Amino acid sequence: MSDTVSRRSVLRLLSGATAVALAATAGPPSLAHAATARRQPAAGPRVEGLLTKLTLDEKLSMLHGSTDPKALGQAGYVPGVERLGIPPLRLADGPAGVRVKQHATALPAPVLLAAAFDPGLARRYGQVIGREGRALGQDVLLSPMVNLIRTPYAGRNFETFSEDPLLSADLVAEEIKGIQSEGLIATVKHYAMNNQEKDRDSIDVRVDEQTLNEVELRAFEAAVGAGARAVMGAYNKVNGTYACESKELLTGILRDRWGFEGWVMTDWHAAHSTVASLTAGLDMEMPNGKYFGAALRTAVQNGSVSEEYVDRAVRRILTTMDDFGMLDGSAPPRPARNPSAGAAVALEVAKAGATLLHNRNGTLPLTGEAARSIAVVGPTGSLPFVSGGGSAHVIPDHAERPLDAITSRAGRGAQVSYALGEDLFGKPLPEDALAEGIDPEGQRVAAGKTWTYKGTLTVEDADEWTFVIHYSGTRPKVLLDGVDLFPVATGLAEHFTGGLVSAAPDGLAVRRRTLDLAAGEHRVEITAKGGAQGQTFRLRHATGATRAQDVAEAVEAARAAESVVLFAYEDATENQDRTTLALPGHQTGLIEAVTAVNPRTTVVLNTSSSTSMPWLERTAAVLQMYYPGQEGAAATAAVLFGDCDPGGRLTQTFPVDDAHHPVAGDTRRYPGVDGVEEYSEGVHVGHRWYDAEDVRPLFPFGHGLSYTSFVYEGLGVERTGDGLEVVFTVRNTGRRDGVDIPQVYVGASPDLQVDQAERVLGGYQRLALKAGESRKVTVRVDERTLSSWDAKRHGWVLGTGRRTVWVGASAGELRLSGRAQV
Repeated sequence: MSDTVSRRSVLRLLSGATAVALAATAGPPSLAHAATARRQPAAGPRVEGLLTKLTLDEKLSMLHGSTDPKALGQAGYVPGVERLGIPPLRLADGPAGVRVKQHATALPAPVLLAAAFDPGLARRYGQVIGREGRALGQDVLLSPMVNLIRTPYAGRNFETFSEDPLLSADLVAEEIKGIQSEGLIATVKHYAMNNQEKDRDSIDVRVDEQTLNEVELRAFEAAVGAGARAVMGAYNKVNGTYACESKELLTGILRDRWGFEGWVMTDWHAAHSTVASLTAGLDMEMPNGKYFGAALRTAVQNGSVSEEYVDRAVRRILTTMDDFGMLDGSAPPRPARNPSAGAAVALEVAKAGATLLHNRNGTLPLTGEAARSIAVVGPTGSLPFVSGGGSAHVIPDHAERPLDAITSRAGRGAQVSYALGEDLFGKPLPEDALAEGIDPEGQRVAAGKTWTYKGTLTVEDADEWTFVIHYSGTRPKVLLDGVDLFPVATGLAEHFTGGLVSAAPDGLAVRRRTLDLAAGEHRVEITAKGGAQGQTFRLRHATGATRAQDVAEAVEAARAAESVVLFAYEDATENQDRTTLALPGHQTGLIEAVTAVNPRTTVVLNTSSSTSMPWLERTAAVLQMYYPGQEGAAATAAVLFGDCDPGGRLTQTFPVDDAHHPVAGDTRRYPGVDGVEEYSEGVHVGHRWYDAEDVRPLFPFGHGLSYTSFVYEGLGVERTGDGLEVVFTVRNTGRRDGVDIPQVYVGASPDLQVDQAERVLGGYQRLALKAGESRKVTVRVDERTLSSWDAKRHGWVLGTGRRTVWVGASAGELRLSGRAQV
């Protein structure tokens, strides 16, 4: 936090005026409960003075969202009380940059940041977002997300960090410190157990006490410890109760156990009650006031809930605002954006997290003729894939095409060709496919007019057709044989459709529909409205024939080049889970066709999470770049040509296929049965499950290759006052400078009678070593990591006895081992 914020907090703590959590009930509060509310310690004098002057309606206005009169494009707005000098709050999405109408630095996705295994870099990532958030008129950042990667299908895996509790805790703590050091309030989310998008607003997550505390909550606790002043409650239920009205989560754990001092808001439209939520510990409903507006006023007036609970929630919000200097004008002036500084951090993160998964015979870095004769293949080779869809989508300052970055880096005289390979946006319809009266490549509809068309589509041969509509206004309605090709989806699904495939390169919105068509004539009806501004739309298509032609052109380009860089994509978004680990569309066939004629093919993955790779052994190299932000093209080129070492390691295990991962084959684990999802894997999440079940993954947690080689030697393990000290030496045995991330794992305690993982991540260290350089490394394993949660004692218990310690390059490559007495 900033010096101003820290000083204010310390003064309040020293004066004994810090507000503490109230042990509230989930049911209607009695007079005794109201008395308890009144007995809580007061906030600072400024806040208490404001509380005495606020009317009930003014208090309620601060407890729910409203419409921003300035319409800056952020996610939420809470009005202030102008007569008392209380400013409004603007709340912006921002897992990878500030999401508003204006341009902002589009940082790499958090999962790419996490791949660097560098908490210090996470703090600087947070500082960029914190500065830009304030510069763009925002007060609260609705980030970071720290839910664990539990299922590879979860649509928001790219927005979070890791499958591992320790790594997630380390990174979220530092990012929050970075955000709040710039005066922007950070919101850790989604509390708790929001580990999938499917049925996220209704699924009941059943989880035992040990798993809850050891696995999911560790990172949330670290966020609170780092000073996070806002928490976003999740959509889902936890053990039968909605997270946003769970007394156990919002009061028992968050406030009573962890000492959280900020306020709790709902996820958008995640409130389900008035009295139960407020008394359980919820403070703010977003984005409107369905439950905390008129309904809460009625509840106070008829005695269903004491106004003291309203005061408690307002006090928590005002106290945080006061700590950030918002109530007395002491907050620093809003800074100007610094796009060049943001871009520098974005580039650094993308390089640091770039993860080389496979590199046969030293294919990468590209050198010699391989660096002078290159075929670039794939749609995201020419179209920059900046960010995922939904809350993470940012309008970048700029975004270079990877093709241009590769061409520039290859230099004068190099031959760099390009082939599309897989068409995302469709090709013009054949000239004679539709009857006259429509321009399918640019039909204009005048403002205020409705344009209609009735005709026939002539299909020469039976085939799989993908229809693609591009439009600039209200989506035209297209009926094919009476079937609506592009129906409007309900709720958020209509808006969260991906960060890549939902918009054409010229900015028009895009929707698509695939179906099998028989040869012959098909009835087409189109209705398009011009709206206030008028609009233009295009109707395009792709078929088996057009796809074959695209692949043939890619094969021709690959055959003519010395090396191939093939970009593959998977477009993830909020509100939608993946259905398979395979690449979407026909990309697998494209990769197989290209590698058949040129085995010197590097596949660059712009994907959200783990990917199955039946084509792996046919490729020369695989580089995982996730969603690399606005500087992704430059970072990708730098790694491909060896200007920097690929510095990332996997923060999630990559399964071999859809049948071999922690939730495979058990619908009770995912996506749930009859509205209930069971975390029956217990503490064996992520890489721990692969150890417990002896399942070999495609790539293990922590895996990542360098352009040089490292050896580990001289392991020593000692018990210290509150943990273990693991000492070893890392030596760069290659001819190049490089990055290594040795990882320490700790085995189970022989003395604990609770479920334990075979080994857990105990610590790690990111190292940059010059060729031939050696460095002695010390990694501390803290007491929390050596402990397990005992549900009988409802607390942490140290795992005593002889503990095995390993040092490895990944969870699947353990090179040194030793033992220590705990």
